[in-house]
Amino acid sequence: MKKAFALALALGALPMVAQAEDVIRHKTPGSDFPIARAVEIPAGKTTVYLSGMVPSVADESADPKTPAAWGDTKTQTVSVLNTIDATLKDLGLTMGDVVKMQVFLVAPEGAPADFSGFMEGYTQFFGTEAQPNLPSRSAMIVDALVNPNWLVEIEVTAVRP
Repeated sequence: MKKAFALALALGALPMVAQAEDVIRHKTPGSDFPIARAVEIPAGKTTVYLSGMVPSVADESADPKTPAAWGDTKTQTVSVLNTIDATLKDLGLTMGDVVKMQVFLVAPEGAPADFSGFMEGYTQFFGTEAQPNLPSRSAMIVDALVNPNWLVEIEVTAVRP
């Protein structure tokens, strides 16, 4: 019985064994920008689609109807990615299982969208030594989100190993 289990394990017949190398992440040639140019998912993998996640209040002492309560783009990005991380963990997944990300950024009134603030938050979760897996990603500037103080909404697709 032990030999059969070892053989099945070696041949990859047991689905409980994560095979991170199964998902192929294509880098953009000549670029170190922390997104994948493309991601290939092998047959037989389960995809998990997370709904758009929005930030939590960052400053409980501020009026929640004001931008001060929610923080800047970096603060909101980190908040949203922490929520995504927790949701993935609840589903038995990690940020390393994310293969696609769509980002919606709002520019504060009279200013451009803070893409660099978004990237400061994003790079805390993706392309790190601890979590090197990069998703394919789109970032869009939108006029507004449901709450006028939200600057960031992110939705992701993950693959169950």
